Amino acid sequence: MTAPVGIVLVSHSAELASGLRRLVEQISSEDVPLTATGGTDDGRIGTSYDLVLKAIEGADRGGGVIVLPDLGSSVLTARTVLDDHPRPDVVIVDAPFVEGAVAAAVTAASGADLETVVAAAKEARNVFKL
Repeated sequence: MTAPVGIVLVSHSAELASGLRRLVEQISSEDVPLTATGGTDDGRIGTSYDLVLKAIEGADRGGGVIVLPDLGSSVLTARTVLDDHPRPDVVIVDAPFVEGAVAAAVTAASGADLETVVAAAKEARNVFKL
């Protein structure tokens, strides 16, 4: 069996990140490593370099990791972490936060590789709701 692809959810809000994590856990599989981080080190709205780095490390099981930020500074913080700790198997993905997370998790649960999980998250941008 191949190592699963991990997923990191990065938000400005700890509540938003943990809420999305709970949703994705219910839809996905417990075999998919999923971490969520939001807010600053002292619990305010914002993002934390150290918390993002720790979340990436926590989601890594050897199959690669995708990082899904919500917006603005969470994107900048995630990019900075990845610039400081470059790895070809850790990828930031430009995808809708909720839909991308669900698509990535379902795809990762099927045993897909990193490239396929990244593609699934990106494709979620084109899914119509109505």
